[in-house]
Amino acid sequence: MDKKKILISWLIIFITILSIGVLIMSKANNNVLEEENKSLVAMVITSSDNSVTVMDSDNIIYTFGMNEGAEVGDVINIEYKGDLNKNLDIQNNEIISFTSADITEDENGIPISFLDNGIFKDYYKQAYRKLKEMSLDEKISQILLVRYPDNGVSVLKNKQFGGYVFFAKDFENKNKSEVKDMMNSLQAVSKIPILTATDEEGGKVVRVSSNPLLASTPFKSSRELYLAGGFEAIKEDTINKSNLLYDLGINVNLAPVVDVSLNPDDYMYSRSLGENTEVTSKYAEEVIKASKGYGVSYVLKHFPGYGNNKDTHGGSVTDNRSYEEILKNDIPPFKSGINEGAEAVLVSHNIVKSIDENNPASLSTNVHNLLRNELDFTGIIITDDLAMGATANIPDATVKAVLAGNDLIITTDYDASINSIKSAINDKTIDESLIDKLAFRVIAWKYYKGLSFENQK
Repeated sequence: MDKKKILISWLIIFITILSIGVLIMSKANNNVLEEENKSLVAMVITSSDNSVTVMDSDNIIYTFGMNEGAEVGDVINIEYKGDLNKNLDIQNNEIISFTSADITEDENGIPISFLDNGIFKDYYKQAYRKLKEMSLDEKISQILLVRYPDNGVSVLKNKQFGGYVFFAKDFENKNKSEVKDMMNSLQAVSKIPILTATDEEGGKVVRVSSNPLLASTPFKSSRELYLAGGFEAIKEDTINKSNLLYDLGINVNLAPVVDVSLNPDDYMYSRSLGENTEVTSKYAEEVIKASKGYGVSYVLKHFPGYGNNKDTHGGSVTDNRSYEEILKNDIPPFKSGINEGAEAVLVSHNIVKSIDENNPASLSTNVHNLLRNELDFTGIIITDDLAMGATANIPDATVKAVLAGNDLIITTDYDASINSIKSAINDKTIDESLIDKLAFRVIAWKYYKGLSFENQK
């Protein structure tokens, strides 16, 4: 072949390659130009002149830095470009429009913003039917898990709380029959079965088994059990706890502690398994698995992991660990428990700086989005007690807890919590529809738990 023909051949190859490249680039550019708008149907939970915060059907919360007339309580369709980022305080997407959602209810009349594909979904119809019978005061009370007062029956008859939390003093000197009578008397005055919760972790925290009239010996700590008999001992202990609690009329155990702690000097060490992430993850899995079928729901705590932080009972505590460290070391035990069907997770009051430097985890939208979005948790999120030092002096902590994404709020000053929510509804800070959604989820959980609605007044 002469040089001229070789040159022509190479020229043809070059032109062909160039043409293909231009075609590919043109197609890519067209794809960018023709990027389809995305949409999100969600309920507006806060609104201002220049921003709007919404909660979607998966209970993930987003704030957009603009507002086209959306008001608190509206169910809207947001058209936007790009991807939403649950870790951003304000989304930076290009917003095309805010419009009213075309479809607002399913065939049972349930608002679409209430619906997810979650763990309690089979009971949504029953829960919504019950919700429609309730007054605003009853719906507000339903999202409160209240520290048991001395006059618990008369207060419950008037307030209709979602549940009570019992401490050791509430069981002190009572025998099994007396505790059962106490629980039965509470259920008898409640229109909706109440959650009866306690912290029976074992070891340092034993609200029930510290009373020798209720248990022959206090339950051992998770670490003591694990060192003595491994996960078989953990399983047996969980079943024994469940049987005792259920027999007494207690249906929620605020345990296990699945925080990873390896340093005996850490505040949470004595309440933790004291093992690494992998072993603690297995522990969470075994406890939730063993608890199923015994009538007592177990609650994973303290999300997103307590780490080496100080005690939040006394005041504000800041966790300075990196986000990557928390994801690697602290999140897996929660994920393992959730994968086994954990129904509830309790959130700590630590300020986790790498997630939200301004708010305790219990009042942080970012922390709750992490739990909902990254861990696919569809159960009940519970605050730690708002009376603790880390949150006791935060103005409107109850309202902030509602707006952050909690379903149940542990409170001691129930009147203050109720009044703050009612004030927020009156001044349009939040809409009654948000309270409806939270109460609806709590009631759905109660149906899922098999509580006896038929026996209520």
